[in-house]
Amino acid sequence: MQRIRVQRDPFDTAEEQKILSRDKPQVGAVVTFIGLMRDINEGAEVAAMTLEHYPGMTEKALGAIAEEAAQRWDLEDISILHRVGELRPQDPIVFVGVSSRHRGEAFRACEFLIDYLKTRAPFWKKEKTPEGERWVDARGTDDDAARRWAEGSSDA
Repeated sequence: MQRIRVQRDPFDTAEEQKILSRDKPQVGAVVTFIGLMRDINEGAEVAAMTLEHYPGMTEKALGAIAEEAAQRWDLEDISILHRVGELRPQDPIVFVGVSSRHRGEAFRACEFLIDYLKTRAPFWKKEKTPEGERWVDARGTDDDAARRWAEGSSDA
């Protein structure tokens, strides 16, 4: 099962985690990642960030990433939630969660999902700093992390 959502409203991380194993007694592992907005980036204070996306295209891209994870690992459930709109420091931005029968598969799949989400999902970020607003460029370290998952490799 896959749950893909892009939304403005905050999400309940505890409830999202519970959904991954609810009514699934075969689940032996739930692994989640919660990304929070930081108050600093590239050495500058950040007061707020606006996330934009292309409706329809973004959800499709997230679904394709989830499908690739489901093909690589034996998973029971996958959940990807991503916020858009204006966010403040410490606001949750993204929730990625997987459940599986075994922890190794869950850990690898969750890491794969966030690595690919950072490089393949169409989101645009604009930060508010004391010097004004600025668009955030992709990071080379995110590209490096995604490259670890070379086609067909399930053990980065």
